[in-house]
Amino acid sequence: MMQKIIQVKDIKTIFDDKVVHDGLNLSINKGEIYGLLGPSGCGKTTLLREMVMLQKFQHGDIDILGHSLSNINQDDAQILRKDWGVLFQAGALFSSLSIAENISLPLIEYTNLSKKMIAEIVAFKINIVGLNINDAHLYPSQISGGMKKKAGLARALAMDPKLLFLDEPTSGLDPISARDFDSLILELRSLLGLSIVMVSHDLQSIYDTLDRVAIIDNKKIAYEGTLDKISESDSPFIKTFFGKYNE
Repeated sequence: MMQKIIQVKDIKTIFDDKVVHDGLNLSINKGEIYGLLGPSGCGKTTLLREMVMLQKFQHGDIDILGHSLSNINQDDAQILRKDWGVLFQAGALFSSLSIAENISLPLIEYTNLSKKMIAEIVAFKINIVGLNINDAHLYPSQISGGMKKKAGLARALAMDPKLLFLDEPTSGLDPISARDFDSLILELRSLLGLSIVMVSHDLQSIYDTLDRVAIIDNKKIAYEGTLDKISESDSPFIKTFFGKYNE
């Protein structure tokens, strides 16, 4: 039986008087790459932000690694944050810091490791995401979009997390760089034993990387499961979005 690493239970999200989620339920298994999909404005990134405690939901609960987010205390929340890494859509690198300094930030903030040990970990993380150690001194303004994504990914992996959250990881990349990033995600999942939650609208990436998906549409989960069964759904969005793959 698969171990559930995240369970979303009857989540309701409201912005002012706008209901974004109206009773979402889904579960994510340990070791899988799970996609949050749906039309623009459906609340994909909102749900991801709720999972990483950057945003509050109004009803329901999210259980992550055995912790209930609806009533988590500050100390447990801080411990839990060390167990995941987040890659935001634009990388979210600090522009005044070099690549190496960006990656070292979580290690400086959360550990008592020596400067030498931190430098060794940073060099390792730079290497496993496919960056060149000679680029470590460069600043975000001096590197390409693809390198920014990889640097952001290296920072997300700095603390050896169990969970990795990716928000539109291939957005803004050319097709070759996007497929290269997809391959990197698959390699890292195998190498590091990661469980990965990914928001995406990149169809090629969706089919190349995801084990299971949840489609959010009309404030609900329109479909949850594997992609090979998705053609059985009656959702108009699913039929339109996945149409060319299911003909």
